[in-house]
Amino acid sequence: MAGEGQPALAGTTVKAPAAVPAKVLAIVVPVIVAGAAALAFALYRYVGSSPSASEVAELLGLLASVAVAERFPVPVEGVSAGGVTLGFVFSVSAIILLGWPAGVIVAAGGPMITHVIQRRPPLRVAYNGAMFALSALVAGVAVGHVQGDSVPILVARVLLCGFLYYWVVNLILISAVLSATSGRSFFTIARENMTQTTAPFAFMASAALTLIVLWERQPVLSIALVGPLLAIALYQRSTHKAMQAMRLALTDPLTGLGNHRSFHERLQRELVDAEHEGSSLALCLVDFDDLKSINDRFGHPVGDLVLGQVASRLRQGGEAFRLGGDEFAVLLPRQDERQATAVARSIVERVAALDVEGVGPVTVSAGVATYPVQGSGRDELIRLADSALYWAKTDGKNRVRAYAAESILRANLEQITDTPDRAAQYRAAESLAKAVDERDAYTGSHSQRVGEYSARIARRLGADEPAVELTKLAGNLHDLGKLAIPEEVLRKADSLNEAERLMLERHPQIGFRMLESLGVQPVAEWVLHHHERWDGAGYPNRLAGAQIPLGARIIFVADAYDAMTSDRDYRQAVSPRDALAELERCAGTQFDPAVVKALADELGPAREPDAALAS
Repeated sequence: MAGEGQPALAGTTVKAPAAVPAKVLAIVVPVIVAGAAALAFALYRYVGSSPSASEVAELLGLLASVAVAERFPVPVEGVSAGGVTLGFVFSVSAIILLGWPAGVIVAAGGPMITHVIQRRPPLRVAYNGAMFALSALVAGVAVGHVQGDSVPILVARVLLCGFLYYWVVNLILISAVLSATSGRSFFTIARENMTQTTAPFAFMASAALTLIVLWERQPVLSIALVGPLLAIALYQRSTHKAMQAMRLALTDPLTGLGNHRSFHERLQRELVDAEHEGSSLALCLVDFDDLKSINDRFGHPVGDLVLGQVASRLRQGGEAFRLGGDEFAVLLPRQDERQATAVARSIVERVAALDVEGVGPVTVSAGVATYPVQGSGRDELIRLADSALYWAKTDGKNRVRAYAAESILRANLEQITDTPDRAAQYRAAESLAKAVDERDAYTGSHSQRVGEYSARIARRLGADEPAVELTKLAGNLHDLGKLAIPEEVLRKADSLNEAERLMLERHPQIGFRMLESLGVQPVAEWVLHHHERWDGAGYPNRLAGAQIPLGARIIFVADAYDAMTSDRDYRQAVSPRDALAELERCAGTQFDPAVVKALADELGPAREPDAALAS
């Protein structure tokens, strides 16, 4: 079991009694004294019984078996300090078969022999030996009072022996010294040990019963059990190595948190569970506020140290992941927005309380989104939490924001106008574009593709780079007004009725008002007119020809091309070649001929399909 052959002081650096804290010595010294007395008394009683040569051989055989098992512990998932050993099987068998004096000698002597050979600290060797001696003594004396030869009595003796040996004496002594060493609650450690070792205990109690039955028939038959036990140990070792390799593939090596791949897999599983249970799931995205400045001032090793300390604070909030760079995520199953926001706030406060030597205070910002109230799927939940995080960053950092559609929409729009940072502008625009595309009937990132096509057309027409960038921004935001249109209208597979058609045709004006109020020109005007036709039959103002701003004409063509080459909920895409043919057929009536030609030239007459954008 965990503790059977496992150093009770594992993880400490004890080299001499003087190096051990007084509260640890207060436990260790009495146990060693009592264990030494138990072992001495057992030796006295065993020698005094004048055992035969065959009985001594049996004891030595079991003693050697414990020593070998101790040398090669079996790794078990969730059990620290190297795993469990099959020494439990032989110790319990020795107590039942040979009596408590022999059981004490086998249980204490086997681990001590191995630990001395491995040159473990003397105090640790003495404590472990004493612990096993006391465990075997209590178990042996107790089962000695259970008499009878029936099968139920034998099973009861084995279970009682194993229970007292590990889950009473051994468990208490291990948990006590670990609690004194680590400062953690005794009951918490004891509960963890019991949870981790229930399955190994059941298996090894069964193996001990089998060994005892074979031994009682004929001791040599017990050798038949060695093969299966060895096979199980080897299989468990190989399985554990495979699981470790898998864990490494899902773990961030710097922080020990789950990595990007692990996060997406876990989030998907939690969403499935939440849907099945009808419960909530909150996602908290956390971003370092100024990691780059720390790396620039102190170097990446210091930055990595700070990341590690931040990661330790995240673990206290929920299941945490590092998504890359300075971005983290925390999953909070069965927590609503209020509970999740409180957890996120405690994370932000714990990080703010950090004071890394030489670096000073560090801060993070956090965004929260909740299923099913807000995000209905994995990608949407991530997008909404990212929008909330973006709002927290732009709202002053070192704070938490829960997703709120109106506030975040405003924050993203303001970011487009208020920052000279083009990268930040496009992140905000892409966030808004994703919000539109999540609700529309297109598959994939329609708005972003329209932005890319629009930029390529503008460049082909000879626009300078600032104009190209503005065209791309307008293309990303061309359907912004659809955020105010009911989703059932946007995704309706049948023909729209007159009221629904008029509602949908209002989206250019809605998008214009959103952008115009912030002074986003000429983007707002291009969005307003991106459904005007070359022949004047479009909307909202029935402009014709050169009256239509060039940016709006470009977006109209890019939008139509991507709409034709994209799958929708209710129809399949057409090929790029057929889409270009349809644009050329409608050039001069619906579309500006020069813009259609620029797109055709950009894509190339033989291009089938455009891999960069049509996918």
